[in-house]
Amino acid sequence: MTTPDPDGLLAEQLLRLTRRVHRIQKRHLEQHDLGITPAQSRLLRTLAHYPSPPRMADLADRLEVVPRAVTTLVDGLEASGRVRRVPDPANRRVTRIELTEEGHSALRELRAARRSAAEEMLAPLTEKERQVLGVLLDALIDGDAAQPC
Repeated sequence: MTTPDPDGLLAEQLLRLTRRVHRIQKRHLEQHDLGITPAQSRLLRTLAHYPSPPRMADLADRLEVVPRAVTTLVDGLEASGRVRRVPDPANRRVTRIELTEEGHSALRELRAARRSAAEEMLAPLTEKERQVLGVLLDALIDGDAAQPC
């Protein structure tokens, strides 16, 4: 007779939830007909947090991906007019990435898509349950920050 593995069950639930979140988010992005992939969406959101245009290497570090992946994402977003490459004023060998007006507009649409996806995901929960979930998610997200290296 095997004993139940509560941590294994929780891990499976988290994986299933992650897949569901991705499916719902992708569907909402498609409904807004932005022509933006979830990875491009993440790059745009990340780019918006920089006070000045970052280098591609900065984006790769922040997104925790290889620089080549950022190049591919930027190529697609540049082709659609949402970002542009600009020279670094201090070092002509460095290229920086900045949002265009179309990029800012896309971000507004993305926020609306994310809000509607979140509303769908959280619909079964009461306000109190949502607050508890927020606290629990913060503990999981920040958990490794509290651990000694």
